Amino acid sequence: MKPEKIDLSPFYKFAGEHVAIGIHAIDLKGKTILYNKKMREIEGFDFEELADRSLLEMFRFDQHESTLLQVLQSGTPVFNVKQTYWNRKGQEITTINDTYPVRDKGTLLGAIELSRDVTTLEKVIYQPLRKYDEPITFSTITAVSKSMKKVIAIAEKAATAKLPVLLVGESGTGKELIAEAIHWAHSSDRQMYTLYCHGTDGSIIDQLGEDIKKIGDGTIYCERIDLLPLSLQEQLLEMAEEGSRGNTYFIASVGDDPVELIASNKLLKDLYYFFSSMTIKVEPLRSRKEDILPFVDDYFSRHRMKVGSVVRGLDKEVTDLLHAYDWPGNLKELELLLDETTSMLTTQEIVTVDMLPHHFKMKSELKGALKPEDFIVQSNTELLPLEEYLFEAEMYYLQKAMDLHGGNVTKAAAALGMSRQNLQYRLRKIKKNEAQT
Repeated sequence: MKPEKIDLSPFYKFAGEHVAIGIHAIDLKGKTILYNKKMREIEGFDFEELADRSLLEMFRFDQHESTLLQVLQSGTPVFNVKQTYWNRKGQEITTINDTYPVRDKGTLLGAIELSRDVTTLEKVIYQPLRKYDEPITFSTITAVSKSMKKVIAIAEKAATAKLPVLLVGESGTGKELIAEAIHWAHSSDRQMYTLYCHGTDGSIIDQLGEDIKKIGDGTIYCERIDLLPLSLQEQLLEMAEEGSRGNTYFIASVGDDPVELIASNKLLKDLYYFFSSMTIKVEPLRSRKEDILPFVDDYFSRHRMKVGSVVRGLDKEVTDLLHAYDWPGNLKELELLLDETTSMLTTQEIVTVDMLPHHFKMKSELKGALKPEDFIVQSNTELLPLEEYLFEAEMYYLQKAMDLHGGNVTKAAAALGMSRQNLQYRLRKIKKNEAQT
């Protein structure tokens, strides 16, 4: 009697969802067909968001699909690729990836990537810019752009007026440096305490109350209050109102437009009102690229003093690459790039392109060097029909605009130079076409 054949698919499905490794698989057109729980945690996407993505989306080198695309094109596996990038939630993630082609009886079906998350979440994802073991003051902030000079001018007034401050800006823009500069301008003999508002642990507010008692009069910087659940925001508001009656000085930050955060139920209106006496917006690095070289020069100066190196600058090609790149991770990403680059230096005085990490060269060079024909994954004998290709391009570009503006049709339409009604019509057309496929 033959043993009963067991259907293993439920076991495979269970293992895929519960394994501690991120799994992302795509078919020949770059469509996501498998995206497990761990990968969702790493990247911040849902499977539904990826299931219908165009193959053109594979060329967004600000995410980690580049190794998937590479394997899909070459048909050969790629092992132990370290990638640091900013996920959908604006968090800095580092993974080690193995990517394989998937074949059935010799026929290529797609590619699969296995990602090991090597990020220490509390210490790396939200790691502030390094302070080089010295207080940060307004005079030590290296920024020459008009927008940052305005930020510093308003921040100096806030410190003088001793009003609560709300800093608005993306992750990695250096909001914590502005907060510390305000603190030292406000008081040079008091302590500064930073509350990292990342998580749902209700004890962090109670702990803050205990710490306030210990440090006495000082500055409390509440970093990313919009990441706290509303219930904890209410507790924080009560504590801030009570503390402000004494000599405790409060500063907070959010990662997006506070009005939109309130509208999307991510920020308590009354908490916003408490901090909004002075609201300071810190622009992303892509909007103030003139601040890149001063930051690099300051980093090299500190590196020379700290480790005795002789590095003093960048060659023109590297400078051009830095200015051409979009910096989704802002100053923090630039700092990480400099960390990785200088760790390999010995007696070099000038950083050249060959000294840059491979992952950055791929992202920066491909971003500006791709030709239209590069978007076609298939071989020349399998070209997409022109109408299908143009539709794919339009779908990708419109969705990219919507993503950049948080799904706001009005803002996306303005960025694309079209009317709101025209964009809505095109989006409906895309959805209708998707429903028919």
